[in-house]
Amino acid sequence: MGKIIFYEDRNFQGRTYECSSECSDLHSHFSRCNSIKVDSGNWMVYERPNYMGYQYFLRRGEYPDYQRWMGFNDCVRSCRMIPSHQGSHRMMIYERPELGGQTMELTDDCPSLHERFHHSDINSCNVMDGNWIFYEHPQYRGRQYLLRPGQYKRFNEWGSMTPRVGSIRRISM
Repeated sequence: MGKIIFYEDRNFQGRTYECSSECSDLHSHFSRCNSIKVDSGNWMVYERPNYMGYQYFLRRGEYPDYQRWMGFNDCVRSCRMIPSHQGSHRMMIYERPELGGQTMELTDDCPSLHERFHHSDINSCNVMDGNWIFYEHPQYRGRQYLLRPGQYKRFNEWGSMTPRVGSIRRISM
């Protein structure tokens, strides 16, 4: 079981809301979010309701202002806990949509997709084991996209507007 606490103001001040399960619309609980404490579990928080908009991965710890979780603003409207996965991680990434073109297999983190595979576009992927995060830029920076087990036949299915991926990280305990 996970636990996340949202605060309207920076440095854990103002109105709070505690959550222990996914919530598709947090708007009725607070109007803005400037700090967060993650007491347990791994979480994805989203800028818009229904798990849409910018995504931010948060693990156990304190985030005294939205810039600490790489937020672009103080808007958090939905959240979901990411289940723990203790086994192996495995994903196939493809250069073309519909799981086509050149294929590469990943079983560990990749801090720079371009350095490892000499290109940065992923148009589709198949996540066989574990949960993963795609980052817009190398070294785990920029926009983030949660990928859970399943097939993603086009980049927009994981929420991206482009096939550009800079780095990839496994989500583990």
